[in-house]
Amino acid sequence: MGSNTLRIVKIDCDTKKRVKEYEKAVGTAKGLYKNKNITYEAKKRIFEALKEANAVFDFNSNVVFAVTTEAMRIASNAKEILDEIKQKFGIDFKIIDGKEEARLTRIGVENALKDTVKLDSYVLFDLGGGSCELSFINKNNILSKSFPFGIVKLAEKYKNIEDIKLHIPNDLKVVDEFIKNKSADRLIATAGTPTTVCAFLQGMDYNSYDYTKINGKSLHVEDFTNALEKLLSMDKQTREFWVGTNRGDLVCAGIIIVTCIMEKLNFSTCIVSDDGLREGLAISKCKINVI
Repeated sequence: MGSNTLRIVKIDCDTKKRVKEYEKAVGTAKGLYKNKNITYEAKKRIFEALKEANAVFDFNSNVVFAVTTEAMRIASNAKEILDEIKQKFGIDFKIIDGKEEARLTRIGVENALKDTVKLDSYVLFDLGGGSCELSFINKNNILSKSFPFGIVKLAEKYKNIEDIKLHIPNDLKVVDEFIKNKSADRLIATAGTPTTVCAFLQGMDYNSYDYTKINGKSLHVEDFTNALEKLLSMDKQTREFWVGTNRGDLVCAGIIIVTCIMEKLNFSTCIVSDDGLREGLAISKCKINVI
């Protein structure tokens, strides 16, 4: 359960392939940064989504591993909400820190791209709703850091896209010291913004999204700016047809953040991965024997 989206997957541990999946934007962090709490409206969306997902997976008949990230790391009522989820659905969500989030995301990304992308030297960029993780990875070393900014937080901080464009570069200076003097051969981007842009530019609307056409695709920074221009020219209803209900403003804000980070990292292109934290979590548990 991320700061914006609930994502669930069932993995075949032999093939490491998806068997079944569910995804829904629940806006966990919406209103959090003003109220310091997960709001009643966000809680309602989360519970409705879990009810839908239970019809797909039947949580009581499966062993479920569940983690949650930045929104629950900082919400003062996180324990109360997670306890209620455990009581109603039997799901015991663990709040993980940024380092563990980056590790699990790396497992999911590397499993998805191992046959198509050279993974000996890369930087992994995971832009979530509440936080951003950057990892520099090579054969000898892994350096990861989580930053407390994300799409939902920054989208709520400013009034409009023009304000976001104006202020984002200053907000993202927080990454400068970490990336200083570090290099990698390629950039891999995961999470909602790059995957949505990749799908949009292939003519896929939100309901026809196909992750098999996303993993391993390459996007140029100009692809992001072109997508932003097209999305901003649409009315709200049309934009959300393409990128999902209540996701239009977030995707547009995310594109600005992505392009800024790409510039800071000195990459004009990135490789996109739909697989990430949820797949990494599932794969990491495949060796655990559960009776």
